[in-house]
Amino acid sequence: MIFYALVMTLVTIAFFWFNRIYARYWRYASLEELLLLAGSVTASTIIAGGLTFLFLYLFSVTWVVPRSVPLIGLMVSLAFTGLSRLGVRLWNLYQRQGQIGLNMQRVLVVGAGDAGLMIVREMQQNPRLRMTPVGFVDDNVDKQGMRIHGVPVLGGQEQIPALASQHEVKQVIIAIPSAPGKVVREIVRTCEQCRVETRIIPGLYELLDGRVNINQLRHVEVEDLLRREPVQTDVTAVQTMLRNKRVLITGGGGSIGSELCRQALRCRPAQLVVVGHGENSVFQIHQNLRRLAGPDGPEIVPLIADIRFAGRINHIFRQYQPEIVFHAAAHKHVPLMEENPGEAITNNVLGTRNLLQAAQMVDVAQFVMVSTDKAVNPTSLMGASKRAAELLVYQAAQATGRPYVAVRFGNVLGSRGSVVLTFRQQIANGGPVTVTHPEMKRFFMTIPEAVQLVLQAATLGQGSETFVLDMGQPVKIIDLARDLIQLSGLEVGRDIDIEFTGMRPGEKLFEELFVPGETYERTPHQKIFLAMDASHMVPDRLDEGIAALLSAADQEDTAAIYRRLQSLIPEFKPVRYSVVGQGQQAEYAAETTEAALAINKPAYAQ
Repeated sequence: MIFYALVMTLVTIAFFWFNRIYARYWRYASLEELLLLAGSVTASTIIAGGLTFLFLYLFSVTWVVPRSVPLIGLMVSLAFTGLSRLGVRLWNLYQRQGQIGLNMQRVLVVGAGDAGLMIVREMQQNPRLRMTPVGFVDDNVDKQGMRIHGVPVLGGQEQIPALASQHEVKQVIIAIPSAPGKVVREIVRTCEQCRVETRIIPGLYELLDGRVNINQLRHVEVEDLLRREPVQTDVTAVQTMLRNKRVLITGGGGSIGSELCRQALRCRPAQLVVVGHGENSVFQIHQNLRRLAGPDGPEIVPLIADIRFAGRINHIFRQYQPEIVFHAAAHKHVPLMEENPGEAITNNVLGTRNLLQAAQMVDVAQFVMVSTDKAVNPTSLMGASKRAAELLVYQAAQATGRPYVAVRFGNVLGSRGSVVLTFRQQIANGGPVTVTHPEMKRFFMTIPEAVQLVLQAATLGQGSETFVLDMGQPVKIIDLARDLIQLSGLEVGRDIDIEFTGMRPGEKLFEELFVPGETYERTPHQKIFLAMDASHMVPDRLDEGIAALLSAADQEDTAAIYRRLQSLIPEFKPVRYSVVGQGQQAEYAAETTEAALAINKPAYAQ
């Protein structure tokens, strides 16, 4: 008997160790743990009994203990090992029941599947959540009227308002990983009408179940939407150029200007003057730059100024004597400027003229203006105003012989007011995502690419040049919308719809990069194009034309503004759309496509 007890003990301990019985957290024991325990005890009993009988047979020992002992031992072992561990589980349950108070939040769970059971079980096991499930809601009629984990299935989704009122529900948890976005939004709208808070389970369950793409584990980055590798530039020449120089940046609080400030700061200029019109944005970038610079960093000067006031700009330039100027301040939203033509002209044209005159007054060595591809064969007032500003830059370069240059951007992904931010907000609101026209195409670049282009232009410029980044092929806006929806882990049509709203005032289907007549080539940097000697395009009586344009803007004479712009920029063809007009758009699309191919294709074919 002693021999059998010793063998049984050793074998049982060995089996428990091998099956990691001792590694189980028994306060959360489930059927799996109990089955594993029973199996281990049964196997231990069989092996211990077998070894005992073998010992008796080999040594001819008379068996005096009843042969029922192993069976009795099995039941006793199961009772003691199982009850002792089950006691831990019951004690934990008792403690949780004791913690349940009267102020528990009553919850209705939509979906009586595995995800719903997981949520209910968590609420039952964790009293600190202060939530108690009053019932399930499920459209499966076979489940309705049943109880799962002691919680009844009360009805279908259409009964949510009545059930919420009847059971005094404070919160509805949606636990249907496979539900389309439209169904989820319908449930949310129903709950909002009942004034009941709505939550949805996190994506972990769906990920383990294989229903969610791994892209949902992080935010969608703008680089994911480029359809090309981001352009990387050599910053050595930029660092050499800016080190220990006095640098002034206009529009420093904007998305482009603020990133320009950050990258310029890393080059250790002697002084960085940040000029902006918006008080809050200048305050924020100044705080950010101070943290980046540290106590021993360059001097950072935040200035609030409107570039339309020549006196204020002249005073700033005389006081701080900048050596390099980056001009990023501008009004850029096409439809908005169509409704505010005077503001577009005074800010984009008058402001640029004021800066150029101040720069010449204090002998600024280098001047870089941020322009746009919308300045090429412009159809919008914003594009035309930026083209007029380009002409002013070329005129100043011609007069001074200094590297005063322009940089043309495509659409900058992630900048303020960009289409990506609009799409993200629309997706967050449940859609629809709005696209103006199915054939709308744009060139795209990231904010870091845009800023690197500006900085590289300062190192490459000799005067009167225009610089353009090699942005690959233009991307359809509808393809961008689809990519963003899919990278957000959703499906077009199933979760988020795409709607066409019609082209807006001033928009065209295709953007172009070079003005007809510009001679362009690649720079030593293979990803940057250069249009040489743009000064020959400056009209002979530019100053008179600009003065007349500004006078029209000052008088808010929209018709005169358009006439003056067309006189300065013969290729300016205003286009105003308010609704989708298939006929005129098809005609315009054909014209613009032909122009875009004629101008852009040779450069990208090299």
